[in-house]
Amino acid sequence: MSKVEIIVLNDEDAKTAEAYGADRLELVSAMTEGGLTPSYGIIKTVVQSVKIPVMVMVRPHSFSFMYRKDEWGAIRQDIQAVKQLGAAGIVFGALTEKQSIDFDMLAMVVEEAKGLSVTFHRAIDETNPIVTYQSLCQSPYHVDRILTSGAKPTAKEGLDSLKKMIEESKKSANYPAIMPGSGLSTENIQSIHGQLQAAEYHFGSAVRIGGDFRNRINGDEIQKINRMVN
Repeated sequence: MSKVEIIVLNDEDAKTAEAYGADRLELVSAMTEGGLTPSYGIIKTVVQSVKIPVMVMVRPHSFSFMYRKDEWGAIRQDIQAVKQLGAAGIVFGALTEKQSIDFDMLAMVVEEAKGLSVTFHRAIDETNPIVTYQSLCQSPYHVDRILTSGAKPTAKEGLDSLKKMIEESKKSANYPAIMPGSGLSTENIQSIHGQLQAAEYHFGSAVRIGGDFRNRINGDEIQKINRMVN
């Protein structure tokens, strides 16, 4: 059984996604900016509206995935708010100027997020994802899963890297799960799942009416995806 994670923007999205079979939600704001931290009020209303896990994006700006030490205070308070409001976890990623994992920042985030699930997001796709994944596997700072397209614009294009990462993930139960995302849809998920057999998949605009985040979620698309991966 593969889990299906759906991007949501508000409580209406969340309730629809849950009703039509989503296993987990990723809550974000500002999708035109690639996804930023949602407001306190949005987090609260979404968490209270569903029973399935809600993962909250913690990303204070869209300039890059690099964060200065003086930005830590805001990141820390966002993580505290996520915990206080009862969400299941956070979605985070940080890189250095050399496009490698910022382990100093990740260490602080993981420590602050104790008790929460942690997804490292597609910041990994700006690196060599296989090498970076191996470094995360060996790191003392545990994350639960990696959202990745295999360093390509879409998961379909990144299949070779995704296959290698999934194989690597099977070497230890403690290694982060690989969650393919970007460009997945009812048109391609059956073929992609047949090749990857990933334990979880991530969907965004493909489950929206007209493929547009300005429109509501089409629950029928979530049901079709569930049938294809399960």
